[in-house]
Amino acid sequence: MGPNNTRKPGEAIFALLLALLSLGALVKAYGISGFEGLSSPGAFPMAAAAVMLLSALVVTVNTLRASRDSDTEMFRDILPANAVMMAGLILLYAIALRPLGFLPTSLIFLFVSTLILAKRGVIFAAVVSVLSLAIIYIVFRLVFSVLMPEGVVPEREILAWIARLASGGAE
Repeated sequence: MGPNNTRKPGEAIFALLLALLSLGALVKAYGISGFEGLSSPGAFPMAAAAVMLLSALVVTVNTLRASRDSDTEMFRDILPANAVMMAGLILLYAIALRPLGFLPTSLIFLFVSTLILAKRGVIFAAVVSVLSLAIIYIVFRLVFSVLMPEGVVPEREILAWIARLASGGAE
């Protein structure tokens, strides 16, 4: 709750969701082995979930009793436009990652998000995006050998060509 026992927009819904999730955790914990005794495998998860549920219920009751904060607006203070845009960009990134591949999707995501958040121009966004992607690619793909979705960029062929160049056998 906010200062002076006031309730911010969305706080009551969040408290109710927290209580429901805690109840779900208790049901799942009970499903481990039921309650056979204090030394049963599900005893500690059930106790932890019960404490979560009781705490969530106390928070929910206190939140519902509080008066609404009239100075706070949901979309100005709690959910600003930048947060909504970034959530949309992340969703689009997740959708485009498999068909386009890691490199082009990440470059577009980094460019657009830097352009929106930094507000410093296209050249700045392009430089930051390319350098960031290069560092990410070197660390994860080359150092740690993490496979990224290839998509439209023939990454294996490019890496093989670079390896041939490095070994002195370019075509």
